[in-house]
Amino acid sequence: MKSLSPMKQLAGASLAVLMSLPAAQPAFAEGSDGYAGKPRTLLWSNRDIEYVDTSQYAEEPPYVIGFSNASISNIWRVGMLHSIQQAAADNSDLIEKLIITDANDDPSKQVSDIQDLLQRDVDILIVSAAQSEALDPVVTRAMRSGVPVVMVDRRVTSDNFISFVTASDHALGRFEAQWMAETLGGKGNVVMLGGIAGASPAEIRIAVAKQVFAEFPDINVLDLQYTDWSPAKGKQVMAALIQKYGKDINGVWSDSGLQGSGALEAFVEAGWEDGNIPPITCSDLNGCVKQAVEHKVKAINFDYPPAMGGASVKVALDVLAGKPVPKQYEVNAQISITKGDETESVKADIWMEDYARLDRPNDLILSTGLGPDYDPTSFSADYPK
Repeated sequence: MKSLSPMKQLAGASLAVLMSLPAAQPAFAEGSDGYAGKPRTLLWSNRDIEYVDTSQYAEEPPYVIGFSNASISNIWRVGMLHSIQQAAADNSDLIEKLIITDANDDPSKQVSDIQDLLQRDVDILIVSAAQSEALDPVVTRAMRSGVPVVMVDRRVTSDNFISFVTASDHALGRFEAQWMAETLGGKGNVVMLGGIAGASPAEIRIAVAKQVFAEFPDINVLDLQYTDWSPAKGKQVMAALIQKYGKDINGVWSDSGLQGSGALEAFVEAGWEDGNIPPITCSDLNGCVKQAVEHKVKAINFDYPPAMGGASVKVALDVLAGKPVPKQYEVNAQISITKGDETESVKADIWMEDYARLDRPNDLILSTGLGPDYDPTSFSADYPK
């Protein structure tokens, strides 16, 4: 595996790849405006756009693709799986078989899953790591054996993979913390609700949010609790925090709408009136943005789109076609804010009142890229099995 020279990056095929990177298209209310251009975290990045020469992996289709999934333990991960399955169905002329394994969030099982996939002679692996460090050795072995690996959502610690398909956890954590601090006028008490302890998206988002809060001496982090990206656990944890801190809570920084949705339910059940629930941050889940609108809560939603699953299939197909691919492939994220609640630093792509699907269930993920009619309970894709 080697990177193309800077001159080649700007020429011919490489430039064509860059210009064709698709933005994940969120499903929002028809007629609403929103950002649909090139992913801004890619445009804002101060790093060089590095491409990987994949000519050594080129082979004729059809292909056998292995997908080693950390889990489908929450509705976001279900959405990412559905995005992958739909992309495989859309490219069934190139894909002979898509083999999917589920590690149930167990790194040891995922190591075994990958070893099994390698024995089944897959042409390429797509991996979403349960834990970055634990999966690094087996991913490295796969690469050394000649099987290319595309990481999605969660990468391994080393750079021993072809491409990492993601959205920016750094941008999500920073933007939501900056919005929160400015919404509170630079002072107040914030509780933080993280995802799964040890999972790289959760830890990155928490770390960068704390860095932002540290720039505001009068912002105090009252507590940090992990919620396993579960609405039910988010509700349970938030109920305990409300009982402990009560009206001392001025804001809720949540790294996902999964636990954010549960947190809002906890405030409502604790008797907090509409318009008096503290500002909250969301991501992806309809239940969080929908409740924020219904209960007049100041809120921001910064998507981390599971549409990256489908993008990882497209990158995998480019690798097997021998095309140069970006070392890090970022999908677009949409920013929605409740009307009138933009801050000096953070502006909305779309008002949350327009982004929320008030007529749809709370457990709908808004950024799967699967269209406005996507329903996780009835979704099916005729992908090659």
